[in-house]
Amino acid sequence: MMNMMNMMKQAQNIQKKLKETQDELNKMDISGEAANGAVKVICDGKGLFKSIKLSPEAINPDNPSSVSQDSIEMLEDLITAAINQTSNKAIKVMEEKMKAVTGGISIPGLF
Repeated sequence: MMNMMNMMKQAQNIQKKLKETQDELNKMDISGEAANGAVKVICDGKGLFKSIKLSPEAINPDNPSSVSQDSIEMLEDLITAAINQTSNKAIKVMEEKMKAVTGGISIPGLF
């Protein structure tokens, strides 16, 4: 009986650590860039997209001064919306596939 109680306590500790780690990963900002910083992308610690920043040079390298800040922001918003929509669809597909594997049982940290 003591073994079972120890196993339950260990499982609870693991579940708590998984939750803490997930929270930590959600709060992280991990950035990458291309074209010498002309395009910058930020993701969370799980690799989920958060934002994109574009420079005028990324849009029109031959004449960056022709690109308005409004155009840049609109393009950033469009890209952000498309990536987030795609990520949400991918997450739903993953959740459905994982539920099929686990028989509908929710396993913390898995999805």
